[in-house]
Amino acid sequence: MKRIAIIGTGISGSLAARLLATRHDVTVFEANHYPGGHANTVDALIEGQRFAVDTGFMVFNRRTYPNFCRMLELLKINSHASDMSFSVRSDTTGWEYQGSSLNGLFAQRSNCLRPSFLRMLRDIVRFNRLGTRAAATGELEDGRSVGDFLKACAVGRPFVDQYLVPMASAIWSSSPQSILDFPADFMIGFFANHGLMQLRDRPQWRTIVGGSRNYLKALLAPLRERVRLCCPVAMVSRREHGILVTPRDGTAELFDEVVFATHADQTLRTLTDATHQEQQILGAFPYQANAAVLHTDTRLLPKRRRAWASWNYHIAAGSDHAAAVTYDLSRLQNHDSATPILLTLNSTEKIDPAKVLRTFNYHHPAYSRASLAAQRRFGEISGAQRTHFCGAYWGYGFHEDGVNSALAVAHQFGVELDACIVACMKESSRIAAASR
Repeated sequence: MKRIAIIGTGISGSLAARLLATRHDVTVFEANHYPGGHANTVDALIEGQRFAVDTGFMVFNRRTYPNFCRMLELLKINSHASDMSFSVRSDTTGWEYQGSSLNGLFAQRSNCLRPSFLRMLRDIVRFNRLGTRAAATGELEDGRSVGDFLKACAVGRPFVDQYLVPMASAIWSSSPQSILDFPADFMIGFFANHGLMQLRDRPQWRTIVGGSRNYLKALLAPLRERVRLCCPVAMVSRREHGILVTPRDGTAELFDEVVFATHADQTLRTLTDATHQEQQILGAFPYQANAAVLHTDTRLLPKRRRAWASWNYHIAAGSDHAAAVTYDLSRLQNHDSATPILLTLNSTEKIDPAKVLRTFNYHHPAYSRASLAAQRRFGEISGAQRTHFCGAYWGYGFHEDGVNSALAVAHQFGVELDACIVACMKESSRIAAASR
């Protein structure tokens, strides 16, 4: 049995801890006062009624999140269907539209007679067809960017500026100007995998009943005594006989192995003796900072109610530095609140301060060709020198990717998911029996 330090309790760190604890002595360090990282559920009080809302991780689907769904099944966590509609409000063109119905698409009735808007709709069909074919044939592996691919598709600026860039920017919480530099095989592959280029048979998106903290509570239940909250790690140093982990306000402890489940840049800042390979690979993942405000100011939604959606993107005049999106959490997470509970990412200065409930700061990976090359080098550094790395940044940046990276680390310890499911079920049954 090894003594293992796990740093970070996002989906990757929490799942890695639960799996490795079936065979090893695990200690988990978390800087925040809550476990979960981007899986951050908070309570919103609306007219005396309390609602549990997710402010980071929000949705998943059974088709493209298979391992995450297996974990939820094991933990007996319930979910329900979600509305994943998307709208765009543009100050530059004056357009407003919502893509889930004809009434929403032509929420602004004048769009029916606007040639540029109709050309955008034609280009959506063209892009979907060409993108689906390109993803299936592998032709995008030549290294071209999204911008290069769009030129080859011969689509117009309205499609690029008023549809694709807003959608991709909202998905990855990335700056609009960075989207065209994304690797085409990465983004188009994601669109194809998630059914975003299909008009029919798209996956049904879901949210967790009661918020993502419910799955975290169940996942970490057997490790309650081993998770140290409000315990940021200042330094990790490798010694001849182990790994020295030093909390910011604590005493250094010696472990046999360490699992970093923090963002790549945080990991590099913590690891005092990073090798050239580690610096090169982890340094290839830059991050985009995003301010998020939980509020009830519906002025951040489109002016026309029929254009309201779960994801509402705002193209502000003269601003393209950050994704500006307002999530209607009531609609997205099935909350019957008296007024919509909203979460706005960036462009938050227009929110009425009297309607602000909470503020957050999140960081999301900003992918590049170098990032994709670094992902393929995971095996070069993870497991070397008794040091392991997991996190959603090793994939597309979403919960399923975090799960898969945790499984990859567990595999390095000889721990496989199927064997752990049996062990975890026995442990869950034991805990349930003890609590009766």
